Amino acid sequence: MILALRALGVGDLATATPALRALRAAHPDRELVLAAPGWLAPLVDLVGGVDRLVPTDGLGRPDPALRTPRIAVNLHGRGPESHRLLARTRPGRLLAYANPEAGHHDGPDWRADEHEVERWCRLLDWYGIPADRADLDLRRPPPGGAPAGATVLHPGSKVAAKRWPPGRFAALARQLAARGHRVVLTGSPDERATAQRIADAAGLPADAVLAGRTDLAGLAALVAYARLVVSGDTGVAHLATGYRTASVVLFGPVSPAQWGPPPARGRHRALWAGAGYRPGWDGVGSHPALTAIGVDEVLAAVDEAERAVRVSGAVAA
Repeated sequence: MILALRALGVGDLATATPALRALRAAHPDRELVLAAPGWLAPLVDLVGGVDRLVPTDGLGRPDPALRTPRIAVNLHGRGPESHRLLARTRPGRLLAYANPEAGHHDGPDWRADEHEVERWCRLLDWYGIPADRADLDLRRPPPGGAPAGATVLHPGSKVAAKRWPPGRFAALARQLAARGHRVVLTGSPDERATAQRIADAAGLPADAVLAGRTDLAGLAALVAYARLVVSGDTGVAHLATGYRTASVVLFGPVSPAQWGPPPARGRHRALWAGAGYRPGWDGVGSHPALTAIGVDEVLAAVDEAERAVRVSGAVAA
């Protein structure tokens, strides 16, 4: 058994896709087991290559099903907690970043400013397992009941600092709808009230509010067949990258150099006002790097992303 630990969220799993596929390719005859939250199961299926998901929330005592893997791979963090969890499974070998505090002296040094995709590919490269950084595409699910060709606005985030102001999402939704976009609003059940306020302010119909009404599989299908996605730096943005759906991603406080879409993919645009807005921030509400991004700037990025889609379609034809 090859055990990989990634007990985090949607964007974390999506950015680990190249590393997981590299492990699959390096060990085609071994069972590849992923320790990750159970609710991510639909996305794990879309990543492909994983034989079994063992539900793992947090870094407590490992599930007995994870015992004695031939190789354990820490795709979760730098340690020491994640290193120690994997050490308790008694692996034949641990592939991880060096962390003397956890008793692990092997592995490369951690780089705090590295892109999340590069981070895990570099780890595997160090251990002689080649990984393709561009291998981010996800399997396309059946459309199901998802409306095809919608423009998805995702105003929420678990982190308040990463939320662009709702009033700006409302202004954006209004202008996109006037341009002929079928705008829908997504989010968690807790974000439904915010999505409804945005829809009301933008004059959108009642069925435009999908927040709290889609499970992960449904959200993936919605993004896979969408016209466009506009969101903050959150999991939905990584789904758009995985499906090559045109997207505009609004960053703050974290730089797109660490979590953004690949620059080589022209149909994705990352907007960030830069690190200069960090000093003096009181930590309340949207980060200043986000509030510095205006609606007109987002609309211009939408035009650029959609133009790139048209150009790539013409080239393919």
